[in-house]
Amino acid sequence: MFIKKVIISSLASFGVALGVASGGAVAQMNHEMPSENSQTTQFRRIEQPLWVKGAVTAGGLALVGLELWWFLLSKPKSQKAQDKQGIQEITVTVDGGYEPSYVVVNAGQRVRLNFLRRDKSSCLEEVRLPDFHIAKDLPLNQVTPIEFQPDEPGKYTFTCGMNMFRGVIEVQPTDSALQATPTTASQSTQQLLRTCD
Repeated sequence: MFIKKVIISSLASFGVALGVASGGAVAQMNHEMPSENSQTTQFRRIEQPLWVKGAVTAGGLALVGLELWWFLLSKPKSQKAQDKQGIQEITVTVDGGYEPSYVVVNAGQRVRLNFLRRDKSSCLEEVRLPDFHIAKDLPLNQVTPIEFQPDEPGKYTFTCGMNMFRGVIEVQPTDSALQATPTTASQSTQQLLRTCD
């Protein structure tokens, strides 16, 4: 609270000082009205050195590139849920967004997302998982567990109450189908070795 008062009083003092300084400068200006014969143009061209033009152009292009990368090419940090006693579990910290904002789980197994809200903003007071028909309030500085079971592989979103902050839950097919192929291959290799003996 004290810091707010110091900042506000500093800004007010700066504004008063600027007003006094600019008032003195205005009093010293020549207030001649342009004559009707003088030509009034909209803008007067100011020549700039070529290196200034190049620096401004390069800076603008760099900022455009940074925005394109930030919004289109940057990948959110993903994290796979850990299996604990038959439940896939992960803690999602809510602080100016969701961290991690991309969660990977397996289909057909129960999931528990533990939301720990650190941000005081009203937007993040609630989390919604619309595909699973879940909406829960998130108390400040407390862990709120949300459990559900995704049966179908795919990508499902979770959002704040105002739909401004988003996260993704990627549901992958179960590993049982992937593990069957190496087992079958090893069994056929063993059968081939037995026939050669």
